[in-house]
Amino acid sequence: MARTVGSSGPKTAQSIREAGLRLIYEHGYEAMSLRQLGQEVGLQSGSLYNHIASKQALLFEIVLAHMEDLTAHAQAALAGLTDPVDRLRAFCRLHLAYHMTRRAEVVVANMELRSLEPENRARIVALRDGYEARLSAILADGKAAGVFRVEDVRVTTFALIAMLTGISQWYRPDGRLGQEDLIRIHTGLVLEGVKT
Repeated sequence: MARTVGSSGPKTAQSIREAGLRLIYEHGYEAMSLRQLGQEVGLQSGSLYNHIASKQALLFEIVLAHMEDLTAHAQAALAGLTDPVDRLRAFCRLHLAYHMTRRAEVVVANMELRSLEPENRARIVALRDGYEARLSAILADGKAAGVFRVEDVRVTTFALIAMLTGISQWYRPDGRLGQEDLIRIHTGLVLEGVKT
């Protein structure tokens, strides 16, 4: 495939990230080659280094962008909310909507965390821990206010994150239930599980 005439550096870099995400999602990080990536974007594999430092750097960039975007969405969704029930509803909505619409990013971030070099992995784990801490804070505040029945905040956080994230594995836009139905059902399950 020939390089698109008039393509700019930023446009090419974005095409590389998008193709890299798709290929890693479809084949896995280890199986994806830079030659394959180059073919996808119309560049010789050696020319990719004009836009990415390495295959590892590309993976890190993809996972970092996912975590930073998810964190920013969470911050926006929770802004101004003080009631723990309202905050938990908002967190569930944000997490479910994001995970239903960003399947490739979610799968790559979760499955390929193991493929990141230690320093890169540590940075992503810190971001993930910060994101999960938002849910832990909601649960702890609800417990302190007497509106949530939570035996162990950390265990409950992990259980709820696992349940809510699981939607990325089976949700289909053309499925029997729409996003709003699934958000309502999941949020109901979460609230029934923790409310006093």
